[in-house]
Amino acid sequence: MVLKFLNKEPLEFYRNLLFFIFLLLGAGAAAAQGGVSVPNHFDPRERMTLPDLSRYPRIRFLTTTDFPPFNFLDQEGRLSGLHVDLVRAICEELDVADRCQLQAMPFDELDAALENGRGEAIIAGVSISDANRQRYRFTRSYLKLPARFIIRADPSLNPAEDALAALPEGARIGVVDGTAHEAMARAFFPDLNVVAYGRPERVFDALKDRRIKAAFGDGMQFSFWLGSQEAERCCRFLDGPFFSDRFLGQGLAIAVASDDRILAEAFDHAILALNNNGRFAEIYLRYFPNGLY
Repeated sequence: MVLKFLNKEPLEFYRNLLFFIFLLLGAGAAAAQGGVSVPNHFDPRERMTLPDLSRYPRIRFLTTTDFPPFNFLDQEGRLSGLHVDLVRAICEELDVADRCQLQAMPFDELDAALENGRGEAIIAGVSISDANRQRYRFTRSYLKLPARFIIRADPSLNPAEDALAALPEGARIGVVDGTAHEAMARAFFPDLNVVAYGRPERVFDALKDRRIKAAFGDGMQFSFWLGSQEAERCCRFLDGPFFSDRFLGQGLAIAVASDDRILAEAFDHAILALNNNGRFAEIYLRYFPNGLY
């Protein structure tokens, strides 16, 4: 599947994915409250020189169809998601939309496609690991996926309050067994009683039933659940976000060939501009109306 950015009609997205429907139920309230924080991992005061891109007759972004809400097929089989909209915005910001393409393929074919010259960039959640840094050059991270606490809604509790102040020593905190978030909770909060459950649904049920004081885990998954009918408006975020390169990685970035400094710098230039002019915030809130941060 190849998507060319010659047509600037906006894509229709997240129609047939259940958790997106859940998100839409809470989107209006979140927007009305104006309390959603938008991530920005760039210094707005920084100035970047835009490299000359005339040597690139086309710029082909490679992605997958199985990483919602970042890249997926919508109800009509069209490639959609935050990454699709971000690529479109980057290409427009760099004034190369007529040369940009986005192609989807299985994840395990991305590396060979880039190495064999069938694409210039990968935007599909490739891990920014030491091993991958030997194979790719990465842009700066444009989005980090945090860990968060969620707790039952309580009017007397300040959602921005420090977690350790709101959660007394020995409080029962639910996590999903065997995850990086379980390991992170035990390392970061040794005074809390971390209780592991086999599935996320069991963590949510325990929180609703007051068998645990709070839950700690993937901020993206928690955001989806908080906006869903299943949550029944029971709960909300508490404190955070929490980041850890050791447990959660270094976030999402675009990968290019290891020797392609020019393209990586051009993408960084565009993402900085999109953060400064508000367009990244618009794209982010389109897919995360309840926020992650």
